[in-house]
Amino acid sequence: MRNTPIDKGLIDGAIDDFGIKDFSRATIREVKAIAAFAEKKSGVEFIKMEMGIPGLPAAAVGTEAQIKALGSGIANRYPDIQGLPELKIAASQFVRAFIGVDINEEGCVPVCGSMQGTYAAFLTCSQCDVKKDTVLFIDPGFPVQKMQLQVMGVKYETFDVYDYRGDKLAAKLESYLEKGNICAIIYSNPNNPSWICFNDDELKVIGALADRYGAVVIEDLAYFAMDFRKDLSRPFEPPYQSTVARYTDNYIILISGSKAFSYAGERIGVACIGNGLFYCHYPLLSERYDGLPFGLVYSTRMLYALSSGTSHSAQFAMAAMLKAASEGTFDFRKETSVYAERAKVMKEIFLRHGFYIVYANDLDEPIADGFYFTIGYPGMTGGRLAHELLYYGVSAICLVTTGSHQEGLRVCTSFIRESQYEALEKRMAIFRENNPIR
Repeated sequence: MRNTPIDKGLIDGAIDDFGIKDFSRATIREVKAIAAFAEKKSGVEFIKMEMGIPGLPAAAVGTEAQIKALGSGIANRYPDIQGLPELKIAASQFVRAFIGVDINEEGCVPVCGSMQGTYAAFLTCSQCDVKKDTVLFIDPGFPVQKMQLQVMGVKYETFDVYDYRGDKLAAKLESYLEKGNICAIIYSNPNNPSWICFNDDELKVIGALADRYGAVVIEDLAYFAMDFRKDLSRPFEPPYQSTVARYTDNYIILISGSKAFSYAGERIGVACIGNGLFYCHYPLLSERYDGLPFGLVYSTRMLYALSSGTSHSAQFAMAAMLKAASEGTFDFRKETSVYAERAKVMKEIFLRHGFYIVYANDLDEPIADGFYFTIGYPGMTGGRLAHELLYYGVSAICLVTTGSHQEGLRVCTSFIRESQYEALEKRMAIFRENNPIR
């Protein structure tokens, strides 16, 4: 057996010091902290795959607009709680240009990133009907969204979609909805971490069942238009970003500046509330919030209470990026396609050394290359694999933390550099030699 690049005692001691009893449950922040500690102590550079942080420069069209706005003196003024008019117009146009559906400007509400958007959505949806007190996750998904519900004391249910794609989705989804307690359904598309993309047939099922059972669909488009198997870069031309909004008006779409525009640090996004849902009056909400419809409860009550609005200057940045994309002067897809290129190379390295892709297929075709992919290793649980890879200077989180029932890891491509491919190749060769497949 060959020595590992990092002393095992260093890694094991760090895990013990952090008090982690079950490494399969280690959070993103814990894995990141252990990797940073081990990197500093050992002097060995880590290949960091655990954090979903943009690995590209922020879009210049955004930073220029934000700097100009700050120069005009807007930092001393509170933003409108319902959003900068220019941003609302730009968001409505962007949805029409790249999603292919019409949404009123009033329903496009800026939020402090999609994280705040989902928090406010959970708050609002869970107060619409006293009998509907539970959120349903179509998993795997973003772990922190479940933490949000834990913080606010709202119940949730979840199922791993791995075995329920295509024709199997309807029956599985209805088995939860027919209980009558589901207020909202949430998923990401493309999916974090599996990178599956629901097709129109599946989205039609989700929309129809949501209408039948009175559940709001929360569609998290954090990785907007990153299904690189399709050319989704041309505004106002098909193909468009897939969406449930074509099949129901009972939805909230979350469009984030973080990944598509590499604008994560400014915490800016837009919640786009379907026209029918925005103006819908729920008796319980009306009684509690002075007769307001769903959309105004969301903005003038929930968001007002949470943060009193979204960063004024960041709204100018988001407006400029959305407007430039819709006008065809800013090709954000070209910028983000580097993630697909990295995923292709990284997958090849892992596959060459005995690993396999956990979520390998997207119905009848191979999974797309993109921001995330998933790996497993024969005979190893996800927890053991994540722990073992730390000895080789490679960090990733376990799929179990995302709501997946599969054994394996989530790999993020954002921080990998071309200069690290050779190191990853060499380390995985040693890994396979030390862990022969039987």
